[in-house]
Amino acid sequence: MANEMAPARIHWSLFKYWYLYIAAFFTVWVVPVAGWGLFPDVIRQWPIAIVMVLGSLVAGSTAMGGGAICFAYLVSWTGASPGSARDFGLMIQALGMTSAMIYVFCRRIFLQRRLLVWTGGGGIAGVLLGTVALAPYLAANFVKLIFACMWMSFAILTIAKSREFCRAVGVRAIDPRDAMRTGLLVGMTGGMIASVTGVGVEMALYTTLILFYRCDLKIAVPMAVSAMAITAMAGVAARLAQGGISHDLILKFLATGPIVVFGAPIGTYIVSKIPRQSTLYFISVLSIGQFAWTVTHMQGTSGEWLFVMVALGSATALFYWMYRQGKRNPQIIADM
Repeated sequence: MANEMAPARIHWSLFKYWYLYIAAFFTVWVVPVAGWGLFPDVIRQWPIAIVMVLGSLVAGSTAMGGGAICFAYLVSWTGASPGSARDFGLMIQALGMTSAMIYVFCRRIFLQRRLLVWTGGGGIAGVLLGTVALAPYLAANFVKLIFACMWMSFAILTIAKSREFCRAVGVRAIDPRDAMRTGLLVGMTGGMIASVTGVGVEMALYTTLILFYRCDLKIAVPMAVSAMAITAMAGVAARLAQGGISHDLILKFLATGPIVVFGAPIGTYIVSKIPRQSTLYFISVLSIGQFAWTVTHMQGTSGEWLFVMVALGSATALFYWMYRQGKRNPQIIADM
């Protein structure tokens, strides 16, 4: 039987680390913007800055990832290539989600630490491997379809079982060996997806926590955000090593950085306060929207539609199997 989780006592002295992170960012940010005379060019990037007001809140309060919002905007409205949209998504998530992760640690939110560490390690390995061996050769369109179909299948299942998922409070005990195996598998898979689309680890970890381990939504979302922060930093490092970050993306980053560095932590705070069912429904609506946006922007060939149906069926079967496995052991604990 689930026991209500006692909230961790906040030590406000810990927030000095988050303040240091914010101060370090603005110290670095002001050099190119003011010192190098880039302020007029940065101001001209105001449309993406407005988009990332929503994107950063979504990144911190859900498992969708702010990269999904900016990817849709850049590809659909500005005509940017999927590769550029992916790079920007990784850049902005490396900043914003890292800010949210530090904020989560400072608030001492309960997390499954071992699973998070192994997922982060797997995410680093996956995004580095994917950047070199997968992204240059794989059609991004089909990866996006797989990702969207998985989100759609998850949304259907979570809406159908929302009351059951919302009753979960705390986090189930996970054997250290299981945490290692699960974390590496989830991280590697999500990291390779992120190397192509800019998002992926957060969704992979979130669905695993909710379906397989019946984790509290208020714990699953911060863990997913933290895992993506680690993966995004590795992804940006890989793209910088390849020389793939353009001047235009740097300007967009400078325009949106001051927004996402606060927006993502605010989103994390919001999810800790609103009812669990509201969080679940909001993520489900975003998942359905992500699917609708993806299918409306594909070429519409018979092969693509067949691929969508197969992917939806496969994802539904996978998630239902995870759901059934998670139902076998209902014991949940809060103390880690």
